[in-house]
Amino acid sequence: MANANISFDDKQNVFHLSNRQISYLIQIEEGGLLSHLYFGKKITKYHGSRHYPRLDRGFSPNLAGKPHQTDRSYSKDTLLQEYGGYNTGDFRQAAIKIQGANGAQTSDFRFQSFEIVNGKPHIAHLPQAYVLSEDEAKTLIIYLVDSALNVQVSLYYTIYNDRPVVARSTKITNLSQQSINIEKIASLQLDLPASDLEIISLPGAHVRERQMERQTVRQGVAEFSSHRGTSSHHMNPFVALVTPNTTENEGEAVGIQLVYSGNHQFTIERDYVEQTRVLSGINEDGFDWQLNADDDFQTPEALLVYSDEGLNGMSQAYHHLLRERVARGKYQYAERPIVINNWEATYFDFNAEKIQEILDEASPLGIEMFVLDDGWFGKRDDDDSSLGDWFEYATKLQSGGGLVGLSDKVHEKGMKFGLWFEPEMISKNSDLYRQHPDYILGMPNRDLTPSRDQYVLDFSRPEVVDNIFQQVVNILDNVKIDYIKWDMNRHLTEVYSAALSPERQGEVGHRYMLGVYDLADRLTKRYPDILFEGCSGGGGRFDAGMLYFFPQSWTSDNTDPVERLKIQYGTTLSYPVSSMTAHVSASPNHQTGRQTSLAMRGDVATAGVFGYELNLAKLSLEEKSEIKDQVTFYKQHRSLIQYGNFYRIKSPFKNNETAWEFISEDKTEALLFNYRVLSTAQPVFTVTKMSHLKSDGIYVDQRTNEHYSGDELMSIGLYNTPIKQADFTSAVRYFKWQAE
Repeated sequence: MANANISFDDKQNVFHLSNRQISYLIQIEEGGLLSHLYFGKKITKYHGSRHYPRLDRGFSPNLAGKPHQTDRSYSKDTLLQEYGGYNTGDFRQAAIKIQGANGAQTSDFRFQSFEIVNGKPHIAHLPQAYVLSEDEAKTLIIYLVDSALNVQVSLYYTIYNDRPVVARSTKITNLSQQSINIEKIASLQLDLPASDLEIISLPGAHVRERQMERQTVRQGVAEFSSHRGTSSHHMNPFVALVTPNTTENEGEAVGIQLVYSGNHQFTIERDYVEQTRVLSGINEDGFDWQLNADDDFQTPEALLVYSDEGLNGMSQAYHHLLRERVARGKYQYAERPIVINNWEATYFDFNAEKIQEILDEASPLGIEMFVLDDGWFGKRDDDDSSLGDWFEYATKLQSGGGLVGLSDKVHEKGMKFGLWFEPEMISKNSDLYRQHPDYILGMPNRDLTPSRDQYVLDFSRPEVVDNIFQQVVNILDNVKIDYIKWDMNRHLTEVYSAALSPERQGEVGHRYMLGVYDLADRLTKRYPDILFEGCSGGGGRFDAGMLYFFPQSWTSDNTDPVERLKIQYGTTLSYPVSSMTAHVSASPNHQTGRQTSLAMRGDVATAGVFGYELNLAKLSLEEKSEIKDQVTFYKQHRSLIQYGNFYRIKSPFKNNETAWEFISEDKTEALLFNYRVLSTAQPVFTVTKMSHLKSDGIYVDQRTNEHYSGDELMSIGLYNTPIKQADFTSAVRYFKWQAE
């Protein structure tokens, strides 16, 4: 293991963070400004080549304070910085905005001191990357101070031994005797010198999440953000900066991923001398945090990754980091069970007999878990009642012995039992609302905006979180549950808390998210044997913050395999396959109306954490036999799919074809998936080239017994056969390596 190193050259005033893969360089510049020098491929030693040039730029102000105030060649306006203040000479987007007790919105942070510590300091109340031992990483903490405000900013940089990752966050401490207001505080600022750059983001919508979009970074300001109270279906909290020639396997990429599930903001600004500034953190829109004397505020963490091996290299760094040092608990590495969920089979219209029919069909097929979805609680027969009433609907499953009886029947079948919750929501038609109407998130004397006939609980209030915690505990302590699907089916509006004073209403959105994290933390610790799956109308809160508590999330409510190609491909840009659930559903698909073969649906869903979402009783004997084969295949390859190395080969955003592969860590096993969307009358014979195989030895196709060398598969490739004259086709090849 190559140890991470953090050094400080007191002659050049340069910090150098490095491991065997990357280097990060910071300089204390004149006047105590903190200058960004470099982030990229490892260098052995720095000799001063990036010291920022001096040039008088018209209308760029001088640095305040003697003796620098007369030097027109040195200005905050152009200097590449680590963390810029506001309204004191840097006219680019600011990392931090503070309103002082006198109402002024100015800040000027200068270097104060630093310390280097082993390991990685824990961030209280927030999800984060972690270490298992102190010798796994080192952390640099740089302290900046605004002497006029008497406010300190602490910048945290953690570098791991063997990962091309720098974990960054910011803490602000009010050392004064007066309150201040934080109006914006970024987790990370990254200033880059002039170069041609493109940015990749993951925009989308409900049932069309994480669609890869690539655009040129141009002069001006671009923002990638969510204002919806969640990380959202619409813009994932991740971006990548790449060079124009960067591909899946070649070129440079810098990824920035925020470990946060609420409103986020990524700001990309290209200034008038072609330099690029990137800011990442909590969205400043609607955010206003009152920081009292001697208090501090900690930002969410941002995970910065560098790759010189293209997007797949960046993705591999994220896959391993999120799987190994963000996800936690019993199911971090455990093989995830194959699920059958009743939602698309029954929706709200179920009883004990209908559920028994599903169980009787599922068990002989080898399916390992039954999940009872929405409709088991309160008096819930449709979506306009009972959210917030987490007690059993007494009559719905009565003939089968209720939830306890159902759990027993599921376990008697040799299957595990899962249950759906939506703990953050409330219906006006509920006992909880009638008892506590003030628990709702909303403004007095203003009509509330409904969405799906439901409203949001005020999780910024600890007593509300405590209420839901106790209700859920009452269920889990009395029914044997192996799995929980945690849903969240609307966005936040009227973000106002009856429990906070007027001057603190700008804190509600972030405090809400802290409440969600508190509930998730308490439940997962109390029930370590339960597998928790995140969900928010599908992929509306698919982020590293939720992964810290829940090792997997429902990728999208859209189960159409053609649409899923793009959704799953985009998701893997920054998230591991072990976090991405994927189910086979009915055809025609309930979201698109498209008809696809069971084979195509299975081949797409088996490239994730696999399951089913359909009425098995309506299938033919032939279809049930095919499902049994799919289940057998997945069990044989589950470990490779969930925990192997995943590489994208052909993009559905560019081609009629999609291809990806799973490679075992020792490179002795490989699964190659090929998909084609539309057929043509004169089909083109295309070739797929695999990657990251052993060059020596032989790979044997386990179905055909054909032999290939690794370099043959990588350099020459394979024709995508057989050619089927039909739309929506797929093929899977499994290779095992053997020595020649």
